[in-house]
This record gives sequence, C-alpha cells and structure tokens, in this order.
Amino acid sequence: MHSSDPAYAHNDVKPGNVLITHRKGQPPLSILMDFGSARPARKQIRSRSEALQLQEWAAEHCSAPFRAPELWDCPSHTDIDERTDIWSLGCTLYAIMYGVSPFEYALGESGGSLQLAIINAQVKWPAGPKPPYPEALHQFVTWMLQPQAAVRPSIDNVIIHVDKLISKFSSTQA
Repeated sequence: MHSSDPAYAHNDVKPGNVLITHRKGQPPLSILMDFGSARPARKQIRSRSEALQLQEWAAEHCSAPFRAPELWDCPSHTDIDERTDIWSLGCTLYAIMYGVSPFEYALGESGGSLQLAIINAQVKWPAGPKPPYPEALHQFVTWMLQPQAAVRPSIDNVIIHVDKLISKFSSTQA
C-alpha cells in the first residue's frame, strides 16, 4: 500500500486488525485486515481549517491509542504521509509485547492525557529485573515511535530492520 502510486495508508493499524493464521509446517502469518479507513496517504495541509478537518477525520477513523501525533495535533502547514501507519505499527508491536498500547498508562494517571502522552511520545516500558524482550526490540519500537513524522522510518526501512533483527536473533537461538 505504501509503495503504490498513489501511496495509501491503512490509518487503523492496531492489534485487533491483525489476523494471525497458523499454517501446517510453516511459521504463523500475520495479515492486516479492515481497510475501511484506508485512503491516499499523502495530504498537504495548508490551513488551520484543513488541519482541523484532518483531526476530525482521524478522531472518527483512527483508534486513539494507536493514532499518530500529527493526527492529534495537526500543524496548519505540513505534509502528512504513510508514516502515520509506521507510528501505529510501533504501537501495535508494543501492544503485542505488553498487552496494552504504549500510551494507555496516561489514562490511569491523575490528570493524565492520552493525547499529551502520544504527542510527547512518552513511552513507558514495563519495569522488571529482566525485561522479557531484547533491548534491540525496544529500540526498534522506539524508532517507529518518533513524534516527528519526518524522522520516522519508511516501511522499506522497517522491513530491512526486521530482516536484520530476525537474522541476529535467529543465529543466537541456534
């Protein structure tokens, strides 16, 4: 979708939209589903009115805990692209790892705000003497959760990094 012309964004990547199939003799396969919020990814925002329209659309079509910061607080002059899905993918991986999105902790805090936690990318990693996941995986998720879309990786860069992580951790498991 991100590589098509025009590029499309799913706009609602979250654990509930990932189907995992089990195939005999093969590793599980994850399939992204529910394309009801998909639309062309690249949008030029050139006014406060356009920014507010985008925010309203996102509030209706993008699940709040997985919504990219630029869809919560859209600047009046910006370019939106498919990297909104990369943010959501990072949130989804975190949720798969820990059972909750990376910013929902804010809902339980006195005066906490999901929107502020997301806009400021205030990720809190669960504490523990031995984290169940390697630091490289934490760094990978953090990389996708860059609050500035311009420095967030593209899906092509994410795929390259996934391949490197698989190679690294497959060889240490053997």
